[in-house]
Amino acid sequence: MSRRILIVPDKFKGSLSAAEAAGAIARGWAAACPNDRLVLLPMSDGGDGFGPVMAKALGLKERLIEGIDAAGQARQVSFWLDAESGLAVLETAQSNGLALLPRGRFHPFDLDTHGVGAMLLAAGQEGATRCLAGVGGSATNDGGFGLGRSLGWMFRDESGNEIEQWTGLDSLVVIEHPASRRWPRVTVASDVQNRLLGVEGATRVYGPQKGIRPGDVAKAEVCLGRLAKVAAESLGTDFSVTPGAGAAGGLGFGLMAFTGASIKPGFELFADATGLEAHVAEADFVVTAEGSIDAQTRMGKGTGQVAMLCRRFGKPCIGLAGQLALGSAAVDPGDQLFRRLAAMVPDLANEPEAMYNPVNCLERLAKREALLTKSADG
Repeated sequence: MSRRILIVPDKFKGSLSAAEAAGAIARGWAAACPNDRLVLLPMSDGGDGFGPVMAKALGLKERLIEGIDAAGQARQVSFWLDAESGLAVLETAQSNGLALLPRGRFHPFDLDTHGVGAMLLAAGQEGATRCLAGVGGSATNDGGFGLGRSLGWMFRDESGNEIEQWTGLDSLVVIEHPASRRWPRVTVASDVQNRLLGVEGATRVYGPQKGIRPGDVAKAEVCLGRLAKVAAESLGTDFSVTPGAGAAGGLGFGLMAFTGASIKPGFELFADATGLEAHVAEADFVVTAEGSIDAQTRMGKGTGQVAMLCRRFGKPCIGLAGQLALGSAAVDPGDQLFRRLAAMVPDLANEPEAMYNPVNCLERLAKREALLTKSADG
């Protein structure tokens, strides 16, 4: 009997992209159940891999341009475009990504989002009128200051001098609008709900992983707080309190304030672009996966949202992971969001082996789970 199996994995951070994970799961499943029909939908909710995932779903063509990274160093960056409809997709980490920079060489005080603005302008010059921007994986914490400057906004101190680094924003008194708008309409795809400032803000929550030390926090908060205050006075809206403003070191805030962007959950954009609901409705089994299935999975992570969608349609969902942080039970101990949960570590390998050869481990795990579903079906 042929079954329809929908494979919807997220990335395994540090080891597999979503597309690589989908391929590994498909190979393992096909080895056990060669008659099953496999549908692969690699997932991104706005973080790393958002560009290629959405471009494939929407049929966009890649454009390669000369850009800069968060330190101002030249590099080639990609965006994706349908010239006929004017729709573009940007993965902002192509410019301000943490993974692009040697670890420890640059301090976040020396990095900004200027290159992201340059990408947006380039997309507009190529014919984009609207843009979906995934904002995960950033090295920056500038509140979108660099983005604003690249789009023509001017940030001045009390003496009328232009502020050129975001660490000088503590002296900001006025923000001048650009002479013209030259960028597409932007929708931000974000998987976080953090605001710009405070205990749950960009600096305190995500700053440490970018190199912001405890002694740097007060300076960063003062600068971003001043940016938010003056922007609110200039624009008439305080975007700093909008959920998602703290995404990507405050780039969510900057995109709202300086481009008029709206923020939507990245998973929602992915689901709409791929017709995910229809795929789930047609499936006999759904397999989702990520590096770690944990307590945050049911709090909005993509794998958890896939599982909730499966529950709505009455479809069994299997969750595969590098490791589980929900306890040792194979079945989700909460409310059976997943039909089964299985992990590479410690079920099939130790952690070093899983990191060294994740493709093989995930193939084996998928094959094992496929055989179990085959046995259950008789």
